[in-house]
Amino acid sequence: MQPPNSQKRANRKLVRALLIMTAGSFAFGWALVPLYDVLCRAAGIGNAEAKAGKATVVEAVDPNREVTIEFLVQAGSVGSFDFKPTVASMRIHPGKLYDTTFYAKNLTKEAAVAQAVPSITPTGTAKYFHKTECFCFSPQRFSPNEGRDMPVRFIVDPGLPGNVDKLTLAYTIYDTTATATAQSATRP
Repeated sequence: MQPPNSQKRANRKLVRALLIMTAGSFAFGWALVPLYDVLCRAAGIGNAEAKAGKATVVEAVDPNREVTIEFLVQAGSVGSFDFKPTVASMRIHPGKLYDTTFYAKNLTKEAAVAQAVPSITPTGTAKYFHKTECFCFSPQRFSPNEGRDMPVRFIVDPGLPGNVDKLTLAYTIYDTTATATAQSATRP
């Protein structure tokens, strides 16, 4: 058994270490959102401006240039959804606003929630592809067996490098019903 003074010092040291660890954990958690935004911008993932409502559409159409936009769906947890683009590709002029749709259908006999995650290739071109309206901005709720077209409105920046003549917009759809149910259950 340790003497009382030695025990008190050990307890103080432990409490100090726990307080430092708690403060460090809080600081790390607080910094995660800005760090995530920086990472997404650096990697060209997502479209934070459009999600925040800061996207402005200024059409400066380049009539002398055409770019092919290919639409794909990648496998995710698609098993409970039928999900596909309504057109496989489009020829567009950079600087002009375009619309397309993707079709999604809940294949289950229960209400479901889906979240689509976009990606743009080739790497580094996401900063030239601006979605002004997209079903991917928020979770989509579906009734049992419900199917619907979901819009995407986009513009390709005329500053897209001249050597790029094809972009691919791909979505992976995830069934987030369990997560959405858990989140709504915890709200007051």
